[in-house]
Amino acid sequence: MRRSLLVRLLAASITIAVCSVAATAWLAARTTTSAIQHEQGQVLADDAQIYDTLIGYAAGHTDWSAVTPILKRLTGRTGRHITLTTQERRPIAASGTATTLPTRASALLDPLRADPALLPGVKADGIDPRAVGPYRLPRAEREELLSRADKVQSCMRGAGFPVGVTEEPSGRPSVVVAGDNSTRRKADEVCGRYVLEDPTATEKQALDRLNTLVAGCLKRQNLGPVAVGLDFAPSGKDSEFVQRCIDTARREQLAPYVAQPALLFVATPAGSAAAPGFDLSSANTVRVAGVAALVLVLTVAVTVTVGTRLVRPLRALTDAARRPAQQHLRVPVTTHDEIGHLAAAFNDLAERRERVEVQRKAMVSDVAHELRTPLSTIRGWLEAAQDGLAVSDEAFVASLLEEALLLQHIVDDLQHLAQADAGRLRLHPEPLSLRELLDHVAAAHRGGAETAGVTLTTRIEDTPVLHADPARLRQAIGNLLSNAVRHTPPGGSVTLRCRCAGDEVVIEVADTGSGIAADDLPRVFDRFWRADKSRSRQTGGSGLGLAIVRQLTEAHGGTVSVTSTPNTETVFTLHLPR
Repeated sequence: MRRSLLVRLLAASITIAVCSVAATAWLAARTTTSAIQHEQGQVLADDAQIYDTLIGYAAGHTDWSAVTPILKRLTGRTGRHITLTTQERRPIAASGTATTLPTRASALLDPLRADPALLPGVKADGIDPRAVGPYRLPRAEREELLSRADKVQSCMRGAGFPVGVTEEPSGRPSVVVAGDNSTRRKADEVCGRYVLEDPTATEKQALDRLNTLVAGCLKRQNLGPVAVGLDFAPSGKDSEFVQRCIDTARREQLAPYVAQPALLFVATPAGSAAAPGFDLSSANTVRVAGVAALVLVLTVAVTVTVGTRLVRPLRALTDAARRPAQQHLRVPVTTHDEIGHLAAAFNDLAERRERVEVQRKAMVSDVAHELRTPLSTIRGWLEAAQDGLAVSDEAFVASLLEEALLLQHIVDDLQHLAQADAGRLRLHPEPLSLRELLDHVAAAHRGGAETAGVTLTTRIEDTPVLHADPARLRQAIGNLLSNAVRHTPPGGSVTLRCRCAGDEVVIEVADTGSGIAADDLPRVFDRFWRADKSRSRQTGGSGLGLAIVRQLTEAHGGTVSVTSTPNTETVFTLHLPR
């Protein structure tokens, strides 16, 4: 398909269309994408900042009473109008004058059920780490833990470990060792970081309350009690159900210490800058003109290239067709598409015309030669009789009649071949006994064979009934027998054989004559061809008999072939369908 001319033309059109559409889309996208991406990125960053700030406020306060200054500060920084309402949409606070709220809230502000997509630091439980509630350490406990952390840090630095100290939202310090797990384990073994893992009195009190809530939840689910530590992570085969109880208990424990959930509405204030659009600046104008020119050049180049490749072979075909017919010119085949197939067909046509012309000339010469010999004989005898040199007796008339019959035989053969070529060779098939037909043909040629000193025998293995034209089949087999007797020297033999082979009937005519050379076998069925290159008529025949045999056999749906061993045996074989 990729070599098809239609496909190539379609591909060229699609290429031009795609390039044009792509250029247009690229121009439209290029002029707006940068501004839109900047705007969207800034909007996402502003939304994330607003959400993080407000949910952090809710995690550290029990109500929203002091949030208004924060809203105004965020509005001044982002240019967005911010409104907080209860889940029933009762106003809580706003950054400016009241406006119509959108139909859908931007987010739900609940530090106990935070959105991990908007707050990356939140774990799967959705509890904001900044919501510490009863786990917030008093100053004394925080200073005690910080002192321990400094000692561990000094030990690790002295041992060559990269280390730092961070402080969690509850005020608990944490020693962070850089590196892989093996490095951290080694650092712990050397300096004993575990001294920081024990809960303080405040944390123990909070954990006791949490474990009480967790135990109640587990009991309701018929699960055994567990001890929850500061990592709030369960272990064991029922860890999934235990984690649910821990998350539920933590929300219940932290609820009094955080603000109630609120709906967040973020909108662009009226009068703000509109969304970025198509900016037809001078730079964009030059870009449009440049891309349009590029598409135009590409279109012209593709069209010229495809058109040139199409026109060149067509011109060659036109020039070759206008030349005189006797030149039989060929055109080069340079492609494998429809035009290439046309050029190949043109070359085949020129070759066939040349071959037919050669055959026509040879046939005219052969016909003239075949007719000239008997006509010359008749003319010579008649002139001799006219001049008184020959006596018009019975022998004279018999000689002229023999030559006239030879002329009639040649004309009949030519007529049969002409009918076959024109498709007017009519067959009248009927069921016939092949044994009777072969015996009849053999009997008709046995007298001539005995006169030539040749033994003619028949060997019929089967007696099949064949559906064929008896007259035409006798003519084909008779031609083979006549040809075999004519080319077999005295003392030789000709054998007519018949046998069945599956769905076919095989008829063979074998002789012990001079045979046919291997180089001549492909031509034995050509018209007027004879192995006698001198064209002497010592062996008789016009050179049309075997051509007629092939035409009659093929008209019956069969095939004819020949094998020969010079000076030993020649076998002509007919394969006819039953």
